[in-house]
Amino acid sequence: MMNCKVNVRLKDTVEVFTKRLYFLLFDEQEGDFNFLQEQFLKLTNGISYKEGNQLWEKFKSRIPEIREKLNLDAQAFQNNDPANKCLEEIYLAYPGFHAISIHRLSHELSMLNLPIIPRMMSEYIHGITGIDIHPRATIGNSFFIDHGTGTVIGETTIIKNDVKIYQGVTLGGLHVKKSLSNTKRHPTIEDNVVIYANATVLGGDVVIGANSIIGANVCITGSIPENSVVTYKKEYKIRTKHSESK
Repeated sequence: MMNCKVNVRLKDTVEVFTKRLYFLLFDEQEGDFNFLQEQFLKLTNGISYKEGNQLWEKFKSRIPEIREKLNLDAQAFQNNDPANKCLEEIYLAYPGFHAISIHRLSHELSMLNLPIIPRMMSEYIHGITGIDIHPRATIGNSFFIDHGTGTVIGETTIIKNDVKIYQGVTLGGLHVKKSLSNTKRHPTIEDNVVIYANATVLGGDVVIGANSIIGANVCITGSIPENSVVTYKKEYKIRTKHSESK
């Protein structure tokens, strides 16, 4: 076994950085940007990335756009969850929204070709919410994840606008091979699709057409045309105690 010294203490730093970034999005306070820049440079220096200052300036300039996207996400939660009572509840108490927020931040950093740190951010929020979204996954506007526990969204997934998914959904690869690392391995979900709990959609060539509904527990490995409804049917036999006694 190869001995390799890794600065695993950066995991603590990335937790602080990620938390404070989330706070900044919705409750900016004096000194936040300076603190975050210090933490960001600590992270980039820790992985021997030499362009931390330039990258921070680029990332900082994109934060207002990220906030605007999250406003649309929050509105999608309010529009689609009958249990919601107010917008403040979404920002403070919804794991799906929390996971989407950190994804939009980590995705932006990954698109700037920063190594490792975006993935550390996604793993941090995965541990808190049970929602695993690879930072390279592409997600459009007004995205809604209800409950979310057990949800997995793979690296090359493309999710377009106004998509709703529920707990336990997997958007994954059909084959797990290292040789496929530079290919599209995960599905494309078109506009206004609903995917219910524990459904599984696998394959980089798979497209779920716009306005479709994918029912709970369905497993899909081929494309679905737009305006489709796909359901899983299982027969149940129910006997009452009264009938068993006869």
